[in-house]
Amino acid sequence: MPSRPVAYLCLALSMSLVGSYVALSKPLAAAIPVFLLAWLRFGIGGLGMLHWLRKPKDEGLMTPEVRRLLFLESFLGNFLFTLCMISGVSLTSAVSAGVTMAGIPAAVAVMSWFFLKEKVSVRTWIAVGCAVAGIALFSLSNSEHHFQDSSRQPGESASDLAWLGQLLLLGAVLCEAAYSVIGKKLTGTLGPRRITSLINLWGFVLATPMGIYAAWKFDFAALTPGLWTLLVFYALAASMWTVWLWMTGLKVVPAAQGGVFTVMLPISAALVGVMVLGESLSLLQIMAFGIALASVVLATLPSRSPP
Repeated sequence: MPSRPVAYLCLALSMSLVGSYVALSKPLAAAIPVFLLAWLRFGIGGLGMLHWLRKPKDEGLMTPEVRRLLFLESFLGNFLFTLCMISGVSLTSAVSAGVTMAGIPAAVAVMSWFFLKEKVSVRTWIAVGCAVAGIALFSLSNSEHHFQDSSRQPGESASDLAWLGQLLLLGAVLCEAAYSVIGKKLTGTLGPRRITSLINLWGFVLATPMGIYAAWKFDFAALTPGLWTLLVFYALAASMWTVWLWMTGLKVVPAAQGGVFTVMLPISAALVGVMVLGESLSLLQIMAFGIALASVVLATLPSRSPP
């Protein structure tokens, strides 16, 4: 079991890496079909942790419930999240994705109240409202109307595509929230490495049919060495490093407290979008960013104990 400071560091590094690959997946999504990109991600990530699949000697037999949770963890948190996130970023921007993802802690609180019957404070409901307001404000940003996409169909406008991208990113938020709630339950039964490798294996199985179909018609020779390097980093970060770091931190830190560290996701995504991808932040986007970050603080700060 890691110490509390090490667990905090693991959670912070995990969310920083998530924010980085959320932003950097934009050029990958422009060059590689979504299903093929997801399949390559799980495949490359799986090769990096084949030795993690081996069952430890101190681990008991998995119950049917644990097996179901592993499948749901992979389907929602890996497979469906990847498709929604990549498609959403390709239709909007890395900064937009970062602000939208700031609503994850509030979504976790709602899911905990609904599925786990946990008591949710008034402050958390206010945080949900702030997250929704931040996302709505950001959707009014004029920068989205200037986005150009080569896959746009005749008659479609940039605002239509941005609206669809926002819906896909909201779907990614819900998938990530479910991933956090289910992951906390799994850490009580399995180790971080086993969870990471097993849910990645499920993701590879789910993505294989459409991945093979997309690969059959894809020209891999068109990928530059820079894109191959970015693909390997994305695959290892998304499938291996971030999951292992997050599960390691959750072994010690409560889920609600761990949600504080998701603030690193939008910050990292926005910084990469501005510094690496050449995007910019308007005043309206900064205001939306601040409201979304306020929702993170409101949803995750621990309550004071009664005297």
